[in-house]
Amino acid sequence: MTGQRSAEAPAEDPEGPEDPPSDDLSRLAELHGVATSYQPTADRTVTASVTALTLALAALDVDASTPASVSAALAVRERELRERLLPPTVVCRPGAEPLATAALPSGTRLHIETEQGDTRAAVDRLPPADQLPSGVHRLTVTTPDGRTATSHLVVAPARLPTPTARSYGLLVQLYSLLSRHSWGMGDLGDLGELAAWAGRALGAGFVQVNPLHAAVPGAPTDPSPYRPSSRRFPDPVHLRVEDVPEFAHVEDRERVRALLERAGRLREAVLEKGELIDRDAVWEAKREALELVREVPLGPGRRAAYVDFLAQEGQALEDHATWCALAEVHGSDWRRWPEGLRDPRSPETARARGELMDRVDLHCRLAWLTDTQLTAAQRIAREAGMPVGIVHDLAVGVHPEGADAWAQQEYFAAGMSVGAPPDAFNARGQDWGLPPWRPDRLAESGYEPYRRLLRALFRYAGALRIDHVMGLFRLWWVPQGQAPTEGTYVRYDAEAMLAILVLEASRASAVVIGEDLGTVEPGVREALRSRGVLGTSVLWFERDWDGDGRPLPPESWRADCLATATTHDLPSTAARLTGEHVELRDSLGLLTRPLEQERAEAAADTGEWLALLSRLGLMRGTHGGHCASEEEAEIQAVHRFLLRTPARMVGIWLPDGVGDRRPQNLPGTWDQYPNWRLPIADAQGRAMTLEELAASPRLRALVEVLRGDARRHG
Repeated sequence: MTGQRSAEAPAEDPEGPEDPPSDDLSRLAELHGVATSYQPTADRTVTASVTALTLALAALDVDASTPASVSAALAVRERELRERLLPPTVVCRPGAEPLATAALPSGTRLHIETEQGDTRAAVDRLPPADQLPSGVHRLTVTTPDGRTATSHLVVAPARLPTPTARSYGLLVQLYSLLSRHSWGMGDLGDLGELAAWAGRALGAGFVQVNPLHAAVPGAPTDPSPYRPSSRRFPDPVHLRVEDVPEFAHVEDRERVRALLERAGRLREAVLEKGELIDRDAVWEAKREALELVREVPLGPGRRAAYVDFLAQEGQALEDHATWCALAEVHGSDWRRWPEGLRDPRSPETARARGELMDRVDLHCRLAWLTDTQLTAAQRIAREAGMPVGIVHDLAVGVHPEGADAWAQQEYFAAGMSVGAPPDAFNARGQDWGLPPWRPDRLAESGYEPYRRLLRALFRYAGALRIDHVMGLFRLWWVPQGQAPTEGTYVRYDAEAMLAILVLEASRASAVVIGEDLGTVEPGVREALRSRGVLGTSVLWFERDWDGDGRPLPPESWRADCLATATTHDLPSTAARLTGEHVELRDSLGLLTRPLEQERAEAAADTGEWLALLSRLGLMRGTHGGHCASEEEAEIQAVHRFLLRTPARMVGIWLPDGVGDRRPQNLPGTWDQYPNWRLPIADAQGRAMTLEELAASPRLRALVEVLRGDARRHG
């Protein structure tokens, strides 16, 4: 999980631990998908507390507050499951009939209304999946004794196709990628330029970026791209204003000139004066420019495209734009709005929408413009020869104050937050501050919000990285006001979640990459691999954990993965090789052990890897001679190693190409470190533009090493 927050240590309970859950409470929890225990290690089981189970059930509208209410709720649930003919969503996969329909009484009639508008009828058995169109259909069954039931029927391919050829590419946080045309932070114009250059000049197959979801506005705005207001709609702060066709026709040229000068000052502050990226100042300038752009009438073709976008996005876009307009008036936390406005379907909200229609239309227009430029970036990448193109990132959840949490309240578990249980690395557990989806409401809707989210992202993504992909199987729910230790796992229908993911990705001919770092439940990686979802492998974590714990040799790595040396949450490769990451954490008071012990452990870890690289003969000079430094040679060796693995995708963290020392995010910090606000910099900490990156001999040498080895080992 990225952008995670650690919790404070829980206070000691003066009354000691509470009694374990009763058998009835445990049974009730299990029947609603609430786990009664978890295993932090293979030889240790931790039982969930009564508080955790009771509060998780309450978030699912199940009263378990007293023994009597537990007994009553258990009787209701057992009767529901005993009497129901079908679950709310049924998955039909090639080669196997769903258990739910196979268990129907003999003589049951099945009627299918496909999402394409066709109808199919059968008796006793569903038609085989290969005889049904892919999609989410409506299944109605009628038993011989007259009972009926309806369900959503998901028909999806068995798996996503495996990428036919290995590719390598660049990983970058878009805001950090400033060019001489940026308005103080990287934008979609810069993304298009990077993709065109990387594809044409470097032979790269993809560019992976951070989540570009809409942020919650504020003063200051939360800079983390992993706590968005909406995952469905992108953030217009990423727009390249000059690339909006109507910008050239703004009549007030004096204001345009003043805005461009202001943008130049924002850019120079970061690139020349060493200041941090100021997202709020960038958005304020872009917002003023886009207000002017909105005054320019759309031409007939552009107007038709905008109308199509409005029709395509429908109620979801109207809700998002309405939230944005209301937030301008009442602030970004909808939970503090006037009571009538907290309900997106209330008469008060409808009246406010009408009164703010001009602002609602502006935010609809901004969503369309951003969607258009995202689509253009993917088109540029493919035209540059990239087989994948832009890899977008899907955050694990949304901000509780934001647009999605307001518009989709019925789908979120009230009073709950996603986090992680205590483990060997964090004895306190974690609370990420993101409300979880309710698995029951998702299933009842045929996973509609999830489907629409994926469909929107795949419209402009050549591949999608799913943060904390284990969340498709289960999430750790932390009750508000409780320590993360008082949480418990809640299960999701992984078969349905994966089927819909495969369905939407296959429709878009897109690759899916799951971020599966850290502790992973047994069977999860196997299930993902069986559906064609690639994993994520980071060099420093790949050790023989079931054996001697030494670095895993390249031939032992899995093939179905994206292999990298680092990520945005980890030290850069240069910092790890020199040990500077330990010094940084020490300077911020983040070490939990003596500095010398941390230094020694980090040096030993790095030393083992360097020894393996040396034994494999990977510590050699660059393509055209010798490296400028030992550190540069070691970074090249690391990437030669990645190419020796069978990984289908190999990624270069773009800052590694110029020796950047600073992590983009330092987990466990809030204002002690400038997370998500740093431009890409060279080894001396000097900010570098996209143009300078493209001309960097050091970056070119690293990529040429990769290209040369790819030709020999690909």
